[in-house]
Amino acid sequence: MMDQFHLAQINIARMMFAPEASEMKGFYGALDKVNALADRADGFVWRLQGDGGDATDFRFDGVGAEDLLINMSVWQSVESLRAYIYQTVHANIMARREKWFAHMDKPNLALWWVKAGHIPTLAEAQNALRLLEINGPTAAAFTFDCIFDDQGQRLTLPPIQKLCA
Repeated sequence: MMDQFHLAQINIARMMFAPEASEMKGFYGALDKVNALADRADGFVWRLQGDGGDATDFRFDGVGAEDLLINMSVWQSVESLRAYIYQTVHANIMARREKWFAHMDKPNLALWWVKAGHIPTLAEAQNALRLLEINGPTAAAFTFDCIFDDQGQRLTLPPIQKLCA
């Protein structure tokens, strides 16, 4: 049944510096490489991108959203997304995220299932984050720490061998 559904993901990060600040050069300098890697990754379906080829121009509506960076993508499976995040150069970028992004007290990552072929909207992504904040992980919105399959059943996946930073 997994081929009838794809995994959508949203993650947000609150920048500690203006995008043009020298402190953000390391992040922005790696962005094209990391996005190109995602585009070629096994199980990749789609990612949010604007005219510049990334999602840095997108914002949620609302107060305090102007310094949030949004990353949204769709994958064939939890396993394919996990492999990309933890077993590629992406892991090295994540290891340095505290240099660029502030800690967030609310969920900054949400996963949810969409019908294959559906492209999620920013409103759907914002709703997934809200559901996670209100209800904790459920089949409607979950995290890598508490994964559900496309039928709403809790999944237990083996630990992933992470790339060394």
